[in-house]
Amino acid sequence: MIQALARLSTDAVHGHDHADAYGSHIPPIYLSVIYEYIDYEQGLAVFTDRGKMLRYGREENPTTRALERVVAKLENSEDALAFNSGMAAISTVLLWYLKPGSKIVIPMEVYSTTLHVLTVLAPRLGIRVEKVWPSAEAIAEAVNSETAMVFLEVMTNPTNKVIDLSYLAKHIDLEKVTLVADNTFTTPVLLKPIKYGAKLVVHSATKYLGGHNDVVGGVVAGRKSIMDELWEWRRMLGGILQPFEAYLVMRGVKTLEVRFEKQSTSAKAVAEFLAEHPRVEDVMYPGLSKSPYHDVAKKLFEKPLFGGVLSFRIRGSYEDTLRFMKKLKVIKRCPSLGGTESMAVLPVKAGAMFIEPEHRVKLGITENLVRLAIGLEDVNDIVEDLAQALS
Repeated sequence: MIQALARLSTDAVHGHDHADAYGSHIPPIYLSVIYEYIDYEQGLAVFTDRGKMLRYGREENPTTRALERVVAKLENSEDALAFNSGMAAISTVLLWYLKPGSKIVIPMEVYSTTLHVLTVLAPRLGIRVEKVWPSAEAIAEAVNSETAMVFLEVMTNPTNKVIDLSYLAKHIDLEKVTLVADNTFTTPVLLKPIKYGAKLVVHSATKYLGGHNDVVGGVVAGRKSIMDELWEWRRMLGGILQPFEAYLVMRGVKTLEVRFEKQSTSAKAVAEFLAEHPRVEDVMYPGLSKSPYHDVAKKLFEKPLFGGVLSFRIRGSYEDTLRFMKKLKVIKRCPSLGGTESMAVLPVKAGAMFIEPEHRVKLGITENLVRLAIGLEDVNDIVEDLAQALS
């Protein structure tokens, strides 16, 4: 049974449900790789709360398990699995589900390594990948009786298009088609995709969940029956999140809501500043009232927030954009998001590099596009840094 909705920040702090003989409020970091059998004749070990034997670190770990319980509650799902990266989570889902003859529908704009994995797997597994415009209408139109999976990002990377999950829930039979929603940009603070029929929700825990740019991880949340199958795949492939990293993500999750709210508020102020700047061609952020995605974001999102990532185009050439990037001082030139530091990157040289060139042009991912992930600095310092770099 799906967990009842609760206040997110309380679950973020207490949702691990850890208890031990010492009364520790913080789940310890269990570094042991091996666990002693309790029945030597039958080779039985202690069972965890998900019914799996605790015997070897590649399979299960108590610290990692505590994080999984937290994320399951935040996403209002039955269970969750933690992986050693977001791509480990995504690739395990794809390998588990897709079979020869399967068709997967995916927007042409997602994190391009996801597209790259599918491009490599397609001929080897005999699957068909149909890339469509990142909109609910285009996705629904592409789904037919051959479609096994729809994979999407709720807010696309890097141009922040918002896909209307409520439209998909009405126009696709999501019992027959598995919807996998990447909720990294939006987080459970804004949206819980399972509410709209998603069977699986994936995260790069490196981003907002970890939140401090000091840990790499991934998470999949969903139905217990699916998690049980994915657990076997994780066991075989060896992609479990290690205990120290699990501890860091769990620590980060505790402040997810307050961090995300500040970053979103700052991002909106920065977007408004950039929208009025003469050296900026346009700004892609659903928090702006003139954004074509503003109304659907307001409808879907559970808070009047729009995330901490925005993209904008410099008025000028690629060389002009490089000069802007080199002048940044407070904002770091790094390819990530969701952490405490503000970071800027050129998507054509980073997260969008594996998107087909003709698709990049169609999507507006040009050489003068900058993706800006807002951190926890004073927003005035961020604006002043942008102003001096644009001058």
